[in-house]
This record gives sequence, C-alpha cells and structure tokens, in this order.
Amino acid sequence: MDELTVLDCCAPLAREPLDEESAAGPARAFKALGDPVRLRIISIVSAHEGGEACVCDLTASFDLAQPTISHHLKVLKDAGLLTSERRASWVYYRIVPDRLAELSALLAAPAEVTK
Repeated sequence: MDELTVLDCCAPLAREPLDEESAAGPARAFKALGDPVRLRIISIVSAHEGGEACVCDLTASFDLAQPTISHHLKVLKDAGLLTSERRASWVYYRIVPDRLAELSALLAAPAEVTK
C-alpha cells in the first residue's frame, strides 16, 4: 500500500468525522494495542533484528505462560498488526507496516489544528 492510499483511506480524525464502518477496523487495532503486553509484543517484534521475532524470543521476554502469549499474538494478528510464518517448529512474527501507517495517518493532526 503506498502512502497516498493510506492517507486516502484514513483521513485524520481532526479533518473529518469517521462513519461507523470506517471506525470499526481502526478501533479493533487500537483496542489490541491498548493492552500493555500486546504493546510490548509489537515493540519487541519491531525492534528485533531483521524486523521479525520468533515466538521463542517473545515468550522469553515475559513472565507469562506460552498459551497467554499465543492469545495476545492471535489478537494482534486478527487486528491486522502482525503476520506470521511457520518455519519448522517455530513461528516467526512480523509487523504489518501498512497497518501501523494507517493508524498513524488516522491520528495525524493537520498543521492548522496543531498551532
């Protein structure tokens, strides 16, 4: 998705009100990011070398059971924030940059609002 498409799809909140349908997807993504564990998972995956992290890297970063981590990863995937790829017995996770760009564009305040 190119930058123009992202901006066309998600006009900043300060510029025009969202209708119910346009608000549903971003609301689900923001809700997913509203949990501290999930926000940390996004941060860890983003900062990890190569832009992807193995599930083993994630479980080692938390004092949580593996099924709990898996639940959080599923919520992030369902919200379109992560993708995954199985390699042998491990699953690797990557950020979906276009999805984060959509959320960022939605929150961007036009210059006249920020003055």
